[in-house]
Amino acid sequence: MSDVLQALLVTAVASGAGFVWLSLRTLQLDTNAPSRLIAELRLAQIGALLLAFVAGSYIGFAGVASTAAGGGLDIALALGFFVVAASAPTRDPREALIILATAFVAHAVVDILHRPGALSVGIVPQWYLIGCAVYNIAIGALCYLPVLRRS
Repeated sequence: MSDVLQALLVTAVASGAGFVWLSLRTLQLDTNAPSRLIAELRLAQIGALLLAFVAGSYIGFAGVASTAAGGGLDIALALGFFVVAASAPTRDPREALIILATAFVAHAVVDILHRPGALSVGIVPQWYLIGCAVYNIAIGALCYLPVLRRS
């Protein structure tokens, strides 16, 4: 196992575990308590940060594989996810969590579109695409969980 793979794996597990803890902690709070609103805002802020990190990885992969075709589209998509990540915490926490959940699912779709060749194939390693798609779905579900319970 390469050092890069180990670092990405540790980062994904650590950030995912922290986000699971924060999401479950938010679920335990009373839906009408002010502390719940604060917890949802914190969850949205951390979710936006994770979305920015996941989107940024595509810029890094495109930079490393600068000779591969289609890197510009990956960078443009990453910029779109950056915009979502930057704007989500400025919204109402419930709305921000819905936006982030949708963005994580959309990023998983982008990951999946790389596999059959709808998007460039040589830029992002296949092992990363699978892991990132699973990670995105899990984090998106954890973003939506507090919203689901509040309804």
